[in-house]
Amino acid sequence: MTSIPVIIDTDPGIDDLVMLTVALTHDELDIRLITTVAGNQTQNKVLDNTLRFLSYVGRTDIEVARGAEQPFFKELKTAAQFHGEFGTGHVIFPEPNITASQRNAVEAIRDVLMQADEPINIVTTGPLTNIGAFLLAYPDLKQKIRKITIMGGAALGGNVAPKAEFNVYTDPDAALVVFDSGVPIVMCGLDVTREAYLTEEDLTRIRQIGTDLSKKMYQMLKFYQQAADITPFHEPFFDMVVRLHDLCAIAYVVNPKIFQGAFYYVTVERKPGLTEGTTVVDYIDSLDKEPNAFVLYSVNREELVDMLIRAIYKVG
Repeated sequence: MTSIPVIIDTDPGIDDLVMLTVALTHDELDIRLITTVAGNQTQNKVLDNTLRFLSYVGRTDIEVARGAEQPFFKELKTAAQFHGEFGTGHVIFPEPNITASQRNAVEAIRDVLMQADEPINIVTTGPLTNIGAFLLAYPDLKQKIRKITIMGGAALGGNVAPKAEFNVYTDPDAALVVFDSGVPIVMCGLDVTREAYLTEEDLTRIRQIGTDLSKKMYQMLKFYQQAADITPFHEPFFDMVVRLHDLCAIAYVVNPKIFQGAFYYVTVERKPGLTEGTTVVDYIDSLDKEPNAFVLYSVNREELVDMLIRAIYKVG
């Protein structure tokens, strides 16, 4: 079986741990590095969550590098209302038995790419601060990146502002660097992730697996569901399902056939105001620009859910 080399940049976060569950148990993925970025929670908390989770599932072989504490220019505003005080709802994973790398995220990404014999896939499920900083610091290494698969952005409506999705809104300046980089991009925005949800029946399937992870996952996902229902940015029917936003980014790398998308030019609005953090997707080619992103808009939900169920079983 041919392995797919990846670097994962993440901010756990409940749905990030869902994503990591699939990533860490999928035989086709060769995870060369995990970097953490402040977003869903502070850097200290997302790094701790990552180390705890890797220790918990027995993947202590993967280097974890600490990344950005703050966005490029904005003040960090976390999503604690969705993910809880520590980022994992009411669930606390055991103390980790591994420590973070002595290299920071940008240095670690540089070294992994320089040492790679083939281009590496980068998968991001948090603000794009680390990746933007890397691209600014080492533009000569862009050719070592096969593609960047981003959970972020939205074409038709946001979740933290009328037109903006949280990850891009948190650091629009870094996001613009990434979209303007010339590296092939897959955008897994809200347009596709709103189709990537768990029903109550799916949640029951997870709980009935009966393992410690399945019970913890069920508790976290119920927290996520209930928290979303009481926030000001309530989405229609959100209380009836749980969106698996971040899972889409790794699932596309593993099995792109379950997604549909199209190539468009995408840019990012950075100016403060009503449209700050908006990913402008040029559907009608009004800007006369070459497409720079493959924008996903549909997913086979049942296949995605089955992917997660298999991963939870595999952890045991």
